[in-house]
Amino acid sequence: MRLAGARVLVTGASSGIGAATALELSARGARLVLSGRDQEALAGVAARTGGEILPADLSDPSADLAVRAGRVDMLVACAGEGWSGPLARMPGGTAERVIAVNLAAHVQLTRLLLPGMLERGRGHLVYVASIAGVVGVREEAVYAATKAGLLAFAESLRYELPGVGVTAVVPGVVDTPFFARRGRPYTRRRPAPVPPERVARAIAVAVERDRAEVYVPAWLRLPARLHGAAPGAFRVLARRFGRP
Repeated sequence: MRLAGARVLVTGASSGIGAATALELSARGARLVLSGRDQEALAGVAARTGGEILPADLSDPSADLAVRAGRVDMLVACAGEGWSGPLARMPGGTAERVIAVNLAAHVQLTRLLLPGMLERGRGHLVYVASIAGVVGVREEAVYAATKAGLLAFAESLRYELPGVGVTAVVPGVVDTPFFARRGRPYTRRRPAPVPPERVARAIAVAVERDRAEVYVPAWLRLPARLHGAAPGAFRVLARRFGRP
């Protein structure tokens, strides 16, 4: 899909991968609609990209983001919520919020935006998932489940959408405020976090080249393939070398 002139809705655009993606797409000529909860941060991104601001909390099922966005040629689903710790200790309401923001809201948003794309015979859907959704992560069961759901959603849509591209992005550890917000900072030396700009560039290239799936960094395909081909061996290695 040609990005120049395309009207792109980016969720989670106030920081992290969403903000970096907005800057990258703007540099390639896209017209942006920026959504997020932090209005002040969104205003800063809009000032650098010329984007339109649509504040929204995707955990609220009554949010009318699709209606307010109007015609959209491309959706980049970056908004995400996390929580880290044993599932038995998860506070009430947290699982519902993580599921709503990471998965349910983007399913609903896609459903509402898709008819216009199909009518025009063009469009692109991008879902920022996580390696956690491929291999699972200890003490992040709900988060991993939502990302796995997003990957399955994207894969299923590819079979039914003529003229509309679908891309799933599978990042590993990214240097964003996500870890602080989930309640546990990232403390491992390896793998080292990658900058969000690297993910943003991968998103732009994937859309322009109509790629169905992209891993960032690319070496993450190896553990993903091992997990798929030999899940037992993968689990043994994961236990031996630390939490996956």
